Amino acid sequence: MHEKEIEIRWRDLDPYGHVNNAVYATYLEEVRDEWLERALGRDGLLWDYVVARVAIDYRRELTLDDDRVVARCRLDSLGSSSVRTREELVTPHGETAAEAEAVLVARDRETGRPRPLTSDERSALEAA
Repeated sequence: MHEKEIEIRWRDLDPYGHVNNAVYATYLEEVRDEWLERALGRDGLLWDYVVARVAIDYRRELTLDDDRVVARCRLDSLGSSSVRTREELVTPHGETAAEAEAVLVARDRETGRPRPLTSDERSALEAA
């Protein structure tokens, strides 16, 4: 599992004083992108994926009083052309603020259509 600590910023808050739901998605995107980059490297393969689905279950509000949140991402499963991840946001005290899953699809740069995962990609993602 890959983890990333993210500082909660004032600009992340909505008028109710808690982190806006769309910002939760941004926190999860940050850890997902970092996980993918660490798995596949910076050689361009990282940008051959598109997000096909994200589902978030909100468990607890986050506020400035939490100060930070730990975002986590891990591989859930691999399809023929897709990568499914499990993600979560956890407070410094270990309380789950959100649980999520995402589906990323490998795409062919020339056609923009889905393409099969290569054996190298599969190995790298499974090892991550």
